[in-house]
Amino acid sequence: MKKTPYCLALILILTSLLFIGTPLFASDKDVETSVQQSYNFKTYLKGDDITVKSKDGVVTLTGTVSEESHKLLAEETVASQPGIKSVKNQLKIKDEAPAEFSNAWLVAKVKTTLLFHRNVDAVATKVSVDDGTVTLRGKTVNEAQKELTTEYAKDVEGVKAVNNEMTVSAAAMKPGEKSMGVKIDTLGESIDDASITALVKTTLFYHRSTSALNTTVKTEKGVVNLGGTAKNAAEKDLATKLVMDVQGVKKVINTMAIQDN
Repeated sequence: MKKTPYCLALILILTSLLFIGTPLFASDKDVETSVQQSYNFKTYLKGDDITVKSKDGVVTLTGTVSEESHKLLAEETVASQPGIKSVKNQLKIKDEAPAEFSNAWLVAKVKTTLLFHRNVDAVATKVSVDDGTVTLRGKTVNEAQKELTTEYAKDVEGVKAVNNEMTVSAAAMKPGEKSMGVKIDTLGESIDDASITALVKTTLFYHRSTSALNTTVKTEKGVVNLGGTAKNAAEKDLATKLVMDVQGVKKVINTMAIQDN
């Protein structure tokens, strides 16, 4: 019986050493590195000057970004990292932001909306705006891609009409070359779940039809789970369609509830 207190003390010491040797949470440095190495920071935000500082699960973002959408994407990418308690977004826009609903503002919104979708080509699409009317120019690989580009542009807040003058060109895709969607699916293996979650949230925010959705987003190995509520079945189905076309998404499981009228 005299050995019992000694044994208990020894067990406690060994247990404490075990926890000291194996941290329960990633260190602040690990969090900062994980954010900087994320797909979104290495791809969409690589031209921005962003400093990431983590302290006990609270991440502060400082520096400058080229546009408002980058500020939102950076915050969502950090917030989607495991173990993050909150994000202090102190990022500044490098140049003066264009006035809301101005031509320049709408051009930026349309380009951002197209950017995160895999079945349209934001780089090859030239966007101009005149008094709320969007004109799209450039080349597409097929009629379906052209129609989808029009559909996405129409769903941007503030857009009154869309004139799609893009030309369908077989030469836009070389023989044997994979379509954009297939290429992104292949690349999707390297897109981390936190980046996918952030892309999904940003995409839903920039589409007029889903911007006000009360949605939760969780991603595991490229499979996106949507929760929350939708006004009706059509709104729920649209969320699934838009998310399925986001870079890196392999599958969408939509468990959103329909609001009672």
